[in-house]
Amino acid sequence: MSQTTAVRIDKWLWAARFFKTRTLAADAVDSGKVKVAGERVKPARNLKAGEVVQVDNGATAWEVTVLVLADARGSATQAQSLYQESAASIALRAGLADERRYFREPGTTLKGRPTKRDRRLIDKSTG
Repeated sequence: MSQTTAVRIDKWLWAARFFKTRTLAADAVDSGKVKVAGERVKPARNLKAGEVVQVDNGATAWEVTVLVLADARGSATQAQSLYQESAASIALRAGLADERRYFREPGTTLKGRPTKRDRRLIDKSTG
């Protein structure tokens, strides 16, 4: 994993494994789901060490401080060393995980339209 002095925020989010692709990271930054110091930014903005970044990828939200800049994607352990998550963010994510564990939404397991096999199983179970 190479270290640099300036990295685009979408590239850093991808390298830190918040998003699977750079395109998803850039789209999240464009749509306002990623903020630096509480302000919306553009995907081409250069990130600096020490900045606070709020990331919401749809399923989870983080508030992290950038420790190391990287422009290449590495292993998950290397990615976790790029940032430090705030204590409030850790507590919030733990609370939401407990809520999801104990109070599941009925539709969370459904992903799009049912397949032919799914329809057969639904028809079989309903009678």
